[in-house]
Amino acid sequence: MARQPTVLIVGGGTSGNAMTVLLRQSGIAVDLVEIKPDWNVRGSGITLQGNALRVLREVGVWDEIHAHGYAFDALGLTSPDGTVLHVHEDLRTGGDDLPATLGMRRPMLQQILTDAVQASGAHIRLGTTAGTFTQDGTGVVVGFSDGTQGRYDLVVAADGVNSATRAALGIGGKPEPTGMSIWRIPAPRPAGVERSDLAYGGSCFIAGYTPTSKDTLYAYLVEPDRDRAGIPPDRYAKEMRTLAEGYGGAWNEIRESIDDPAQVNYTRFTRMLVEGPWHRGRVVLVGDAAHCCPPTLAQGAAMSLEDAWVLAQLLSSGTAWDEELFLSYHARRIDRVRMVVDASVQLGQWLLDGVRGDVPGLMGATMAALKELP
Repeated sequence: MARQPTVLIVGGGTSGNAMTVLLRQSGIAVDLVEIKPDWNVRGSGITLQGNALRVLREVGVWDEIHAHGYAFDALGLTSPDGTVLHVHEDLRTGGDDLPATLGMRRPMLQQILTDAVQASGAHIRLGTTAGTFTQDGTGVVVGFSDGTQGRYDLVVAADGVNSATRAALGIGGKPEPTGMSIWRIPAPRPAGVERSDLAYGGSCFIAGYTPTSKDTLYAYLVEPDRDRAGIPPDRYAKEMRTLAEGYGGAWNEIRESIDDPAQVNYTRFTRMLVEGPWHRGRVVLVGDAAHCCPPTLAQGAAMSLEDAWVLAQLLSSGTAWDEELFLSYHARRIDRVRMVVDASVQLGQWLLDGVRGDVPGLMGATMAALKELP
């Protein structure tokens, strides 16, 4: 009997968790290490479009995602005072049997995925990460932060945009600011909010919200980037509430709930795309470790999930785990990811430049391409 291959997943976020479950479905032995001892079950909300839902269905968690999220098929555009200007029917990028979009609380998504990892039979170590990688032709010896070592046939780096694994391998690429920042907060869902609505203009570039369950939503405000060091965290709620004063409609109710600075997240928009192969030897990058983009297309998580799905397919195909396979993974992903990164940055740049770009055309062409399987 052939020896069962072993894989180490570094990072227990969205792509790392999905990758773990997909590999376990194929009978591959997986160790997962996550540096956060609480497995990072926190955050405000997340928008998952159909192509992300398609992967989550393959992971086996679609029923739970559907039950705990809020599905919808349209995007509303409003004036700053809340007047609805246009409702656009979204393309179902995951296929006609999945909704176009689903919003959910990010902690709930993480909890569903971590439960699936635990049920998969993977070996999990929290509060631990990989520090050193010593490779030969058949595997990688990994030194862990707790002083232990392990040998694996493959290491998958899913440790995020500031990936320590990427740096340790000497792979170039670092996130670069695009000139915008976003304020996010979870809030109760006002009656009548049944889709994402976006207002362009007013005190911010974008004011939006997305329902995340029958009772909740997450709201966000996009503004020009500023020095976060000049904004004490205990003022976050006041800052966001002040910015929200220029918006009406559902914002009148949302604004009243912005009172806890600990619930407010302030994040800079960044862009990154690792050029050249996404691997060194038998260590391969997936998700934010290889690419990131502003959330203007709501495709960041989708691209990470697709990475995990494609790489898991290749690793489970019965072909050798060699240079040709890793280059094939990169070839299947690079053009699609580049399209999303470039389009996401362009949508923000038009706002920064005050240019009326062809937003519907760019978004339509991108979503049409994403309906195709990766």
